[in-house]
Amino acid sequence: QVQLVESGGGLVQPGGSLRLSCAASRNIFSTRTIEWYRHAPGNQREWVAVITSDGTTSYTDSVKGRFTISRDNAKNTVYLQMNSLKSEDTAVYYCHVPKRVVWENEYWGQGTQVTVSS
Repeated sequence: QVQLVESGGGLVQPGGSLRLSCAASRNIFSTRTIEWYRHAPGNQREWVAVITSDGTTSYTDSVKGRFTISRDNAKNTVYLQMNSLKSEDTAVYYCHVPKRVVWENEYWGQGTQVTVSS
């Protein structure tokens, strides 16, 4: 089993920045793909970004150019740097380790709240 713990959320003004962290209880990020999702009240859960084990990244269109996902394998931590934040970025942000094969476990963190408001 792997525990994922997100941190770094909070209240920030529009245009501000936050860096979210997702720490794993054991070394998993060097071999697994990591994703960030977000869930805003009244909306469906939304995929935000991904980083693969070889470092390839991808983002949903609404955050391209503003968010950056990165990984520090030595610290078993994945980051989501969020710049130029907008009110519509307000949500609970979750990190997720998807299955590679059907018999493998997937993992979710508990989430961290990001609120963008003046």
